[in-house]
Amino acid sequence: MFVRIVKMSFAPSKTDEFLANFENVKDKIRAFEGCEFLELYRDKNQPNIFFTYSYWATDDCLETYRNSELFKNVWAQTKPLFNDKPQAWSVDKLHSLN
Repeated sequence: MFVRIVKMSFAPSKTDEFLANFENVKDKIRAFEGCEFLELYRDKNQPNIFFTYSYWATDDCLETYRNSELFKNVWAQTKPLFNDKPQAWSVDKLHSLN
């Protein structure tokens, strides 16, 4: 299992459209085979910047998602809303404290 973090910056006028799109697809993404967890965060100081935080069972599961029709459709709706290039990190969780 590993964590995927994606930072996305949208045109301020497009944030509501992004949120509506995310609302429509979040359950499908979470239900995708290998996706074990999904959260969306919004920057407190720059409300047009968002982060997705997801757990994936394996690298192959993420790659299968990234090559799926679901991802292609999500990306086609999301990409035109960006005002900066998205950034992504795949990281291994070393510690988790509750």
